[in-house]
Amino acid sequence: MQHMLSPETLLNTNNLELLATQVVEGFITGLHKSPFHGFSVEFAEHRIYNSGESTKHIDWKLYGRTDKLFVKRYEEETNLRCHLVIDTSGSMFYPAEGLNKMRFSVFAAASLMQLLRKQRDACGLSLFDEDLYYQSECKVSQTHVRMLYAKMEELLKPAHKPTISNIAQSLHRLAERLQRRSLVIVFSDMFGDASKKDELFAALQHLKYNKHEVVLFHVLDNKTENEFDFVNRPYLFVDSETGEQMKLFPAQVKQQYLAALNEHQQQLKLKCAQYKIEFIEANVGNNFSQVLLPFLVKRNKMK
Repeated sequence: MQHMLSPETLLNTNNLELLATQVVEGFITGLHKSPFHGFSVEFAEHRIYNSGESTKHIDWKLYGRTDKLFVKRYEEETNLRCHLVIDTSGSMFYPAEGLNKMRFSVFAAASLMQLLRKQRDACGLSLFDEDLYYQSECKVSQTHVRMLYAKMEELLKPAHKPTISNIAQSLHRLAERLQRRSLVIVFSDMFGDASKKDELFAALQHLKYNKHEVVLFHVLDNKTENEFDFVNRPYLFVDSETGEQMKLFPAQVKQQYLAALNEHQQQLKLKCAQYKIEFIEANVGNNFSQVLLPFLVKRNKMK
């Protein structure tokens, strides 16, 4: 299923709604041409008429074309409540050149929003760095969705000020504020204070304890973060959240870095499996099916 837009489009487009529409249309076309043909995806402005209910909302024109009874959907009708959560801390703006983790996460979330909209599912948005600083309600209206697109477009502006990350505190706050059972989808590189791992795992458990279904997209730049693939010459490494600097040859730290990253990822996977949270690695260099397909699988399981 190939529907990755060109790097130039992803780097220069600020119209999220248009971009998300293109991604979703490409994804749906790819679904029908792939081994997932026939996968249950409802994109309906109507639902099947249930025997015994009022006939006043039946679409008779559609009945004339299909010989089947369908009822028009209205905005208050929704199948699912989905809350999209984006980590906006400094490390998400890495790499400095090309498609960074923030831009990828915003495009992926916007595409999910478009998919939710087509299925008459309600969506909400939360943003966090050192705290949960923005949270919307879950609604299905076109006005609401466009407001969320506008909010996410602000994250594409270079002037956005990087800050440190407090994932644990932010997810705890989110768990406390979400009143109704939802599908919670988190985009984060999960880079935070290493001494607060227990707090992070407790926050993930808090979301599950409150009966939410949780999907965690672990967003990384595969080449430099997962593989630490740098030419072995002197680099000035700068912590994008604290500003701390270190000049060294990559070969000096590669082995220790990869060991520490692997341990961190294994702990995350283990805890997510323990709490029945879907943990999915998302590489900024791959297309958006790595996000859209797991969402559809999860959504169909929740029906």
